[in-house]
Amino acid sequence: MKETVITATSKSTARRKSTAARKNTAARGSDAAGKSSAARRSPAIRKTLTAVGCSAVLFAGAAACGTVENLTAGQKVDHAVEGLGEKKSLAFELGLEAKPSALTKLAGEAEPGEEIPPELAKFLTGVRIKVSVESRKPLADSGEKDLVGTGVTISGPDGVLAEVRVVGDYMYYRADMDALGEVMGFPFPTADELPESEREFKEVLEGKWVKADTSELERAVKDRSGSADSGGSNKSDEPDEIDTKTQQKILKAVRGVVAREVTFSNKGGSDGVERIVAKASFRDLLTGVLDKLGPLVDDLPAGTELPTDEDLKDVPDKKIAVNFSLKNGDLTRVSMDLAVLADDPQGAKLPLVLKFGEAGDVSAPSGATEIPAGGIGGPGSPFTGGMLGGF
Repeated sequence: MKETVITATSKSTARRKSTAARKNTAARGSDAAGKSSAARRSPAIRKTLTAVGCSAVLFAGAAACGTVENLTAGQKVDHAVEGLGEKKSLAFELGLEAKPSALTKLAGEAEPGEEIPPELAKFLTGVRIKVSVESRKPLADSGEKDLVGTGVTISGPDGVLAEVRVVGDYMYYRADMDALGEVMGFPFPTADELPESEREFKEVLEGKWVKADTSELERAVKDRSGSADSGGSNKSDEPDEIDTKTQQKILKAVRGVVAREVTFSNKGGSDGVERIVAKASFRDLLTGVLDKLGPLVDDLPAGTELPTDEDLKDVPDKKIAVNFSLKNGDLTRVSMDLAVLADDPQGAKLPLVLKFGEAGDVSAPSGATEIPAGGIGGPGSPFTGGMLGGF
């Protein structure tokens, strides 16, 4: 999941035959990686897109290796991933499609005090994160100037918790602060409780749309991170993202492991929906990937630490399966049952599901109140405390 969905796709205008697909796998990752600036304006958007893009790229890369059956099934996934980049409007939604009782059952043997409360289980199984992107060009060919808008919506069992949109030069935000307070375990101040110096955040606490200039916002965040450094120096100039050359090295290394460890098979389907399953040993896949990433650790952002052998000793040695659903060749759904990694699943199922579709509303909300970026830091500010990047 490199930088964006754009990274997970490639510059392609037609389906390629298997030989050409194998030759161009590395080139697709290289071309797409250079498009990553399209989602840099919002931490939440960037992180979520990064996660989705990586898995798609890795499985698509693995599709070019293996037996004839693997090659055929894998290439269908590869083509479907390419199809995402040919779209101008795209949304994906991530969530657990499980009953709250499944979570509590899986946590049944937790240490005293570590059990999952029923209300938390209900919240976790009801959370949905939806990311929407709309562009004037196919996403694989889009740069930042081509984007009409991007958006992230975080919903809970009882409705929308927070929503972010990036349109033009502004980032827009609104949240249900009462609901967020319940989720986070502490109440936010009311509008009347704000000090006079932070009254500009009144609309945030009232759940209204606010906006901030993205360039000023980035500058303010860098200033804050610099002043918070214990040595008083500003570290904002240190790279916190992986450059294109390093991305290519990582993709090449990881694809080799995935291609060796993952098998693809076609499970048929009905009503025009085809199901393809990718299977692998979770331990072998994880340890193999980390072995390949070890020599590249110096090229990763400062502070990056990979798990040690001691950390990995308890990783389950179990088979995992990732299910891909394709309709008329389009990727519509990816799912994985997380319960299989538990010591004792007790018959519970915990599917983590990623759905693809058309982008939702990414237009600029009317009536949004502008917040001065230099005023970041108050308790009502949506841009502190991890409320954007922390989801």
